Amino acid sequence: MKHLLPTFFVLICLNAFAQNGALPAAGARGIAMGQAGVAFEDVNSLFGNQAGLASLETVSGLAFAERRFLLEELQSFSFGAAYPTSSGTFGLSLNYFGFEAYNEQRIGLAYGRRLFNRFAIGAQFLMLNTRIPDYGNKAAFTFELGALAELTPGLNLGVHIFSPARVEIADNAYLPTVLKIGLSYLPSDKLSLLAEVEKDIDYAARTKVGVEYYIAEPLALRLGVATRPTEISFGLGYRLANGLSLDIASRYHQVLGFTPAAGVSYGFGQKRGE
Repeated sequence: MKHLLPTFFVLICLNAFAQNGALPAAGARGIAMGQAGVAFEDVNSLFGNQAGLASLETVSGLAFAERRFLLEELQSFSFGAAYPTSSGTFGLSLNYFGFEAYNEQRIGLAYGRRLFNRFAIGAQFLMLNTRIPDYGNKAAFTFELGALAELTPGLNLGVHIFSPARVEIADNAYLPTVLKIGLSYLPSDKLSLLAEVEKDIDYAARTKVGVEYYIAEPLALRLGVATRPTEISFGLGYRLANGLSLDIASRYHQVLGFTPAAGVSYGFGQKRGE
């Protein structure tokens, strides 16, 4: 009985948010903005749309964590790093989700490259492992693809697909195939607006909307909403002059409650405002 309730919530979480393989958001920044991030152009793109990595100009890293519904058994920890070169940006992503009786690990090798001045592509190869102590480990391999286009100055279109091929992870159980398409609109240096639609082939489409506004130069206020299930989210971001960014966020499910999150990212040699 000790792990009965946590395991029950794990199953709910996996069903609602497709944790196994496809992460629900692009960093703490994405969590605060309705879990929208398919059109990001920063290091958070490692976990949202790898095409956004093509916009990075400096070596960057990030780490973020969330505790779903305030349960220790539903913790998720993610780490990532990106290295821009003249041949494109290479990245590494790591994620751990779960608790001692059930956990998942995710390792990704990512790449993003600008093909034209206003168009970039990206991809990530993934190794996914599920561990249940009483049953052993089960590994699976898949990939994800993305594209990012600047339609007009300040307006970007992002497209991303996770696991386009059917990958079996257990008898008659498959990794989710998830398609995302979204827009980001930056009417000024202080304001960002995001809108995104996500479709898992086995579930109804989700709509996500987010806004980010810099109240003062280093401090950003973020708000968002997502449907199916309905969640509201909010958070703050603080950019230090040395390239370090701190993010806190939380999303609220009307039945299951709050999911707090926090993250940190760093761009080596990056100055505030870049």
